[in-house]
Amino acid sequence: MSFNSFDLGVLGVYVVGIISLALYVSRQKDNTERSSSDYFLAGRSLPWWAIGASLIAANISAEQIIGMSGQGYVVGLAIATYELTAAIALIVMAKYFLPLFLKKQIYTMPQFLEERFDKRVSLVLAFFWLGVYVFINLTSVLWLGSLAINSLTGLDLFYGLVLLALLSLAYSLWGGLKAVAMTDIIQVVLLIFGGLAVSYIALNQISENTGIWNGLVTVYQSVPDKFDIILDPENPSYSDLPGVWVLIGGLWIAHFAYWGFNQYITQRALGAKSLPEAQKGVIFAAYLKLLMPFVVVLPGICAAVLYADLPKSDQAYPKMMELLPHGLLGLTFAALVAAIISSLASMTNSISTIFTMDVYKSFAKTKPSEKKLVTIGRNTSWIALVIAVFCAQPLLGSMESAFQYIQNFTGFFTPGILVIFLVALFWNKATTMGVLVAAIVSLVLSLGI
Repeated sequence: MSFNSFDLGVLGVYVVGIISLALYVSRQKDNTERSSSDYFLAGRSLPWWAIGASLIAANISAEQIIGMSGQGYVVGLAIATYELTAAIALIVMAKYFLPLFLKKQIYTMPQFLEERFDKRVSLVLAFFWLGVYVFINLTSVLWLGSLAINSLTGLDLFYGLVLLALLSLAYSLWGGLKAVAMTDIIQVVLLIFGGLAVSYIALNQISENTGIWNGLVTVYQSVPDKFDIILDPENPSYSDLPGVWVLIGGLWIAHFAYWGFNQYITQRALGAKSLPEAQKGVIFAAYLKLLMPFVVVLPGICAAVLYADLPKSDQAYPKMMELLPHGLLGLTFAALVAAIISSLASMTNSISTIFTMDVYKSFAKTKPSEKKLVTIGRNTSWIALVIAVFCAQPLLGSMESAFQYIQNFTGFFTPGILVIFLVALFWNKATTMGVLVAAIVSLVLSLGI
């Protein structure tokens, strides 16, 4: 894929613009000192539209765009069940979980467990999540994001890791959650525009410039099996996406654990100015989820018509990007970069929040000042990213499918985490010792897999 100076200029404008916007929204009025609430929860002032956009930006990264488009190339629209069912999980989260969390005025999910049980439970989960977020989530987004950029531009993998980490820190380190959430609005607009642009141009080319509707009809006539939402048992991909069973099985466990009790997702809602704003933001994210099949999956299905013999399915989205004119190519590439650094910023902000509010405050000999808490949070953010940059290739570089390994690992401990929170929320007879044992067993089993 060849980028010209126009594409690079568009990318440069994006980078400068996003950093400038972050600095602008991060400014403190009247030279007041930034509090921990300002830094970690945006002063509990986020409006619904920022919450919804930020939830999607935190969720979607480049490896998911390329990976899901690749699955669209192989499986078709059935892979979109993940997106469509996630919308339902978001609605449940807004209706039943959020009121309980916001009533407690918590900063973190471990803090909720501390108020429901005791400090031991929250510390076990805090240390566990810090390990998972730094050595699994952060390293995977960095590594797979660097791989995506390498496949598109040829940039050296290590330089890609460093570049992504620096871009993430440049706009999130100073301003905290407010900078992340407000810039995520731009990131999501870019992401949706880029994906829809790829789909539009691909469909128009398939129809030989007679319109996208004719293109869609041609795609359906060429590969009708790609439009099956529920796979038939005879489908070669049935073992990976087992028909109707995926809709009534473990998919919901993953959804409720991820969207309901995952710190770097729920933190946006915890920063809302009110419960109604938080709920509207989550519902807005659910509506945006319904767009994702058109943004991410449809380009892969179009690639199955235009390029039926790709050696690897993950080449589908990069191949489709080659159809874009210069300028739009740079903008779509900027959307991919935006997806990566937004996920990184979300994770580092959550890592710093958990470490500062759950770990540091628990072991501090004296009550730390607000300034100290913010400083600890900022230091934790860049330290976590440095660790992830240097651990990414040793941990994931030799794996044939790093993405699949991560899915398997997180899928193993997800049921235990979900049970702990559901018990904490809805079973008054649950004891601290019982939940503590469940948390430790979940931790040991997941690390030992």
